[in-house]
Amino acid sequence: MRVTERAHGKGPIDPNRAPPRAVLVGVQLPDATAAEHEASLAELSRLVDTLGFNVVAQVSQKRTSLAPAAGLGGGRLAELARMTGGSGVIESGAKKKVQKKELHKPAAEPIDDDDDDDVEEGDSADAAAVRADVVVVDNELSPSQLRNLEKATGVEVLDRAGVIIEIFWRHARTKEAQLQVEIARLQYEAPRLREKEHSGDRQRGGGVGGKGDEELELDRRRVRDRIAELKRELAQHKTDDATRRARRKDATRVALVGYTNAGKSSLMRALTGSEVLIADKLFATLGTTVRALHPETRPRILVSDTVGFIKNLPHGLVASFRTTLEEANEASLLLYVVDASDPAFRAQLDVTKTVLAEIEADRIPSLLVLNKVDRLSELEKKRLARDFPRAVLLSALSPPDVKRLHELIVEHFEHDMEETTLLVPFTRQNVLGSVREHARVVKEDWDEDGARLLVRAPKEHLDKLRALLA
Repeated sequence: MRVTERAHGKGPIDPNRAPPRAVLVGVQLPDATAAEHEASLAELSRLVDTLGFNVVAQVSQKRTSLAPAAGLGGGRLAELARMTGGSGVIESGAKKKVQKKELHKPAAEPIDDDDDDDVEEGDSADAAAVRADVVVVDNELSPSQLRNLEKATGVEVLDRAGVIIEIFWRHARTKEAQLQVEIARLQYEAPRLREKEHSGDRQRGGGVGGKGDEELELDRRRVRDRIAELKRELAQHKTDDATRRARRKDATRVALVGYTNAGKSSLMRALTGSEVLIADKLFATLGTTVRALHPETRPRILVSDTVGFIKNLPHGLVASFRTTLEEANEASLLLYVVDASDPAFRAQLDVTKTVLAEIEADRIPSLLVLNKVDRLSELEKKRLARDFPRAVLLSALSPPDVKRLHELIVEHFEHDMEETTLLVPFTRQNVLGSVREHARVVKEDWDEDGARLLVRAPKEHLDKLRALLA
């Protein structure tokens, strides 16, 4: 059974079986600093941990570009193969062509085959004792590079995009999330379909393929048909979602957005008093959860928790999770939730802002929430307050901090509210329920004409209430 079959839910997980052993591979390219490279590998390690793998070694190499054949240079490829029990050789004509091409590169573009390399937890004679079950590459590899790397190492190879899709596949809970992830997974795997081994001679004459070509084309057709079927089913779910959003159109909404594992679900639970999934794992939340702010306000404020962002998110997943992004795009206020204890939080905040800008959600009023400050020293908190004077520093685990954020949210919406008096005649008492739902009643008096209510509400809500009473 392949290592990732358990992540796909294709077989039961044996609690007595040791977790798959993984070796991480990262190629530092010229557009990444050493600090960025290390942060990216640290994040990959957390992704792999979320998938249930045990990281036993890490291989790093600095190159001007990914090696065309397998990403890594020959020296590091051999070192990696000793950790997996592979041959270290790409058994095809492609390797000789690539080597010949590299040998004729100009001096200005060195191959960097073994220069500036680092191997951690295995950079010695003990490397052969690591015996990893899977290789996880921080860079995005082409189908041929993945295939060649598997030939050289003798184990399964996942790139960063593959790992993220595996995590989404495992953690999807709602029907809609499952449909979206399966579409993204099939779109990712379609160009990586491999020609299966078949018995019988291959037909080579006249440019006509043999049985293997026919089987490969059938597999691709099945994938295309399945994607079309899933999209039709997803379209129906999107129609249902649009209906639900239309019902909430008049509600005042706050959306929690931010990098994965920033603490959005913990903050959601604290603000709404709801039971939502909280886990110290990347991508613990994949769907959109909507709850009312608690204690409730009038008009009621809805809070939505969204899937976390991550750098280099596979494009298929960004597209497939449009529902979550639409939820953020239709909010009245965005709370940018950041894990302030993470050394890379500034870069993570940039990723969130970039993705939201792509869907034009950056035009929505926002509030920066620096979460998990309970993990910081007093000096670090003072520096954050200096660098981000308009941000809210808090811990989602601190009730006083959450109460203060609750008050700021209410104040934000109160600022744009108007105050007016509405007369609800005795003959229109059925409108009272709508008034109490969409406005805050400041004062209520009754006389011979009916109820005179001093209310505060957004202008659009007041206009609708006036229309009801006209």
